[in-house]
Amino acid sequence: MLMKTGLKHVRVIITGGGTGGHIYPALAIAAGIRERYPNATILYVGTDQGLESSIVPQAGYDFYAVPAAGLERRLTARNLLAVMRAWRGFGVSWGLVRRFRPHVVVGTGGYVCGPVVLAAALQGFPTLIHEQNAVPGLTNRILSRYVSRTAVSFVDAVKYFPRRARVILTGLPVRPEILAVSRTECRRKLGLARDEFVVVSFGGSRGARSLNLAMVPVVQALRGRPAWRLYHAAGTAGYEEFLAALGAAAPCEGENIIIVPYFYEIATLLGAADLVVCRAGASTIAELTVLGRPSILVPYPYATDNHQEFNARALAERGAAVLIRDRELTGEGLLSIITGLQSDARRLAGMSRAARSLAKPRALDRILDTLEKLAGTRRK
Repeated sequence: MLMKTGLKHVRVIITGGGTGGHIYPALAIAAGIRERYPNATILYVGTDQGLESSIVPQAGYDFYAVPAAGLERRLTARNLLAVMRAWRGFGVSWGLVRRFRPHVVVGTGGYVCGPVVLAAALQGFPTLIHEQNAVPGLTNRILSRYVSRTAVSFVDAVKYFPRRARVILTGLPVRPEILAVSRTECRRKLGLARDEFVVVSFGGSRGARSLNLAMVPVVQALRGRPAWRLYHAAGTAGYEEFLAALGAAAPCEGENIIIVPYFYEIATLLGAADLVVCRAGASTIAELTVLGRPSILVPYPYATDNHQEFNARALAERGAAVLIRDRELTGEGLLSIITGLQSDARRLAGMSRAARSLAKPRALDRILDTLEKLAGTRRK
């Protein structure tokens, strides 16, 4: 415990923003700190333009905005403005860190991490960055040269960091409700028979058009087949278009096909699933491996550095998933893979074992333990 280090009250700055992939791991770490150390003072630093500006205060954490902007990977006029904004952000971050005097600073990615974590590291405060993906983002690659520790979710990410980076493999924190699921209880809650083969498919909160189009033939083929149960979230932006594409074949409530805009009970559905079809975001990958769920992964093709494909490969190359590139995705091909897996119990069992072998269910504890050690090294 932190009390063993002589600290009576721990102060932590957490920073990460832009997308949910950076924000939600940061909030998971914040929640872990708060649970272990109820008296901790936690300050979340982001930008006033990112999702974090609304999500973080709603989660009950103090929020401070600093100027920051991302750099494009080519020489443009916008990059000059971004550099100027980043320099301003560094100045603001320097003053903030100096006043707050954190025991440790945590960064989970996104360009806002750059000025905040760098300001802390250069002032001698303990720092840790966490990289969620198999291919690290540019900000974390740069920061790894200065921080106290670099935590990664995938062993595949280690090779992208410089030798001087002190890299530790922790995994990605998974929501407690995912860790707590019981397959038997989830299937009972959904009213599923023991022998029903359950497929859960989704493409993110707004949906994935290519995945929706490919799922149309799957829905049409599996409709009315009692041995199957299919749950598909078409996304808030793609739901009406998906139903229109099904036309007269759109399933009705009470059938074996359930189509919704968004899954609010995703923990229950993943807990009950025999097979999952989805994108390859880092948080989703972490949940699939912890639960040992076989998957068909269709990486989002426009992710920075194509990191979702590398995330998917980390599973596919180890036998835990089937990888389909977005440009190669077709309804007929997807249906063939789904039905093939359903009829091959041995392969499914092997995929499940492979997924579990990649899981890091204690990711949050490993990160918190590391933060605890770093906090004890802060100079007075």
